[in-house]
Amino acid sequence: MADTQAKVGRQVEAEIKDQADVEPLEDVKESTKAEPRIHKYLNYVTELKASDLHFKSGARVHIRHKAILRPLKGPPMSAEEVEEIWLEIMNDHQKKQLAEKGATDFAYQLKDRFRVNAFRQRGTLSVAARRVNAEVLNFDDLHLPKSIYKITEYHQGMVLLAGITGSGKSTTIAAALDYINAHRACHIVTIEDPIEYLFEDKKALINQREVHVDVDSFGDALKYLMREDPDVVLIGEMRDEETFMAALNAAETGHLVFGTVHASSSPQTINRILDLLPEASRDLIRQTMAYNLQAIICQKLLPTIKPGLARVPTVEIMFANPTVRKLIDEKREDELPKVIRMSQQEGMLDMNECLKNLVENEFIETDVAYANSPNPQELKMRLKGISAGGATGGILG
Repeated sequence: MADTQAKVGRQVEAEIKDQADVEPLEDVKESTKAEPRIHKYLNYVTELKASDLHFKSGARVHIRHKAILRPLKGPPMSAEEVEEIWLEIMNDHQKKQLAEKGATDFAYQLKDRFRVNAFRQRGTLSVAARRVNAEVLNFDDLHLPKSIYKITEYHQGMVLLAGITGSGKSTTIAAALDYINAHRACHIVTIEDPIEYLFEDKKALINQREVHVDVDSFGDALKYLMREDPDVVLIGEMRDEETFMAALNAAETGHLVFGTVHASSSPQTINRILDLLPEASRDLIRQTMAYNLQAIICQKLLPTIKPGLARVPTVEIMFANPTVRKLIDEKREDELPKVIRMSQQEGMLDMNECLKNLVENEFIETDVAYANSPNPQELKMRLKGISAGGATGGILG
C-alpha cells in the first residue's frame, strides 16, 4: 500500500506541479466585505478539481487532490481566523447547532456545491468541506458493475446504500435517481440534510426538500411525505427509529425508497438498522424488512492507478431473492455472504469478486485490494484462479 500511495503522490506532484504548495492565496485576507473570504478557498478547490478543503485552528489549510491530503502554502490559521471565515457564511440555525451540539452540517453553493461539516475539537473550530460535482454521473461513468442498474427497475420496496462517510453512497444514489428521472414518468421526493446534488426534471417531477431550509426537521418532512404523492423517495440517512420506520412504511405502501446506512457489509447493514429499534419490536420489524427489502449495495472508494481517474468504487451487491429474505427472517444474516457469493448469475457480487475484477482490469494495485478485502486470503486464492465455490445446498435447511 505504501508503494501505491507513493506512486499516486508522485503522479499528483507531476500533474499539478505542486500547486497546493505554490498558491498561498495571499489575497484572501484582503477580500472586501462584499464577498466572504471563504469564497477564495472554495473557488480554488473548484479550479483545481480537488475533492476536499480542510480548516483546523492552529494548522495550515489543506486540500485533498486525487486522494492525497496536501497543505496550502502559508502560515497556520489561528482559531480566531477560522471562526471569522466560516461563521461569516453560517445562518442562525447552523451557528446555534454548532454552539449546542459541537457540530453542524450544511451545503454551500458557489461555482460548485460544497457539503460542509463544521465541528469543535479541543475547544476550537475545524471544518471539512467536500466539493460535490454539479454533474450527476451515471453508473458507467462511476465504473460500477452493470448489475447495479437493476435497482432502478423496482417500483416499490427499499434499496439501501451502505458504507462509511465519503464512500460514494450519495453519488451512487444520485446516479440511480437520475436514471429513473430520465426513463420513468413519476414523482420523486428527496429529504436531505443537506441537498448534495441538484436535479433537473426530465421524464420525472423531482422535489428536493432540505432539512432546516425547506422544512424544520426530518420528522416534519417525514410526517408530510405521504401527502405529497411520491412514487420514489430518497431519505438521506437512516439515522434513528423515526427515519427508518418512515422509510419502511413508505416501502410497505407501494413506494420505492432509497436510503443510506453506515455499514460495511449486508449482514452489518441489517444489524445496524435493527439496533435503531426497541428490542421488543425487532422481530416484527425484521419480518417486515425481509419482505420489503429489494437490495443492499455496500461500497468503498479506492485509489486507482488508471490515468485521469482518482478513485474507483468496490462494491458488494445483494438482491433480496427468496433465499435472502428467508435468511433475514430467520435471523441467519451471517449466511448472507455465502448466498451473495453463489448468486452471481442473478447479478449479485461479493466484495472479493469486485476487488478481483478491479485488479485484473488494472484499476487498482494488488496490495490495495488485499488491504480492503474482508478476507485477504480468499482474495489471494481467487486471483490465482482458485474458486471459493461450494454448493448452495443446505442454506435453506
